Amino acid sequence: MREAQPMSPAGRRIVAAAEELFYRQGITAVGVDLIAEHSGVTKRTLYNQFGSKDRLLAACLAEREQRWQALVRATVDACDGPVQAVTAPFVALRTWSGTNPRGCAFINALAELPDPSHPAYRVAAHQKLWLKDLFEELAGAAGCSGAATLATRLLVLHEGALAMQPLLLDTLAETADLARALVRASAPPCR
Repeated sequence: MREAQPMSPAGRRIVAAAEELFYRQGITAVGVDLIAEHSGVTKRTLYNQFGSKDRLLAACLAEREQRWQALVRATVDACDGPVQAVTAPFVALRTWSGTNPRGCAFINALAELPDPSHPAYRVAAHQKLWLKDLFEELAGAAGCSGAATLATRLLVLHEGALAMQPLLLDTLAETADLARALVRASAPPCR
């Protein structure tokens, strides 16, 4: 894989156009011709910047992952205490979902990319593992018993809420309530 270099203005346009197209239409439905057209570059420029559609997709997901992680971290940092911080990703999800109506781009990518060696699969899987690790870190900092088990349960709840989103069922409030109940049951009693 290529060494990461600062993205050129053309590269940023390509990523922005590709990310929007992949999210709206699906990965396999979008070809490089359409991406080049929407980003205002030639196919040659696209290939010079990214080498392949696979690497472009990985770059798109990596950019999205950075934005999501920044939002989650900012939400965690704004919490009043460590117990509240454990469920901060659910609060961040409410904000994030307002501009992402087709559910989770990472889940969507994993559904279309069955090969774990695909560069975009690795990015999408990393994002999910990052969130599980964050839940476990936050649960440990809050003194929750069984932090690893709690983290897995919170991840399943979080991903379930994301999976329901395209059905236009607003399950985020109930999911966040259930997450808070799980955390309260695992957290040490208030003194």
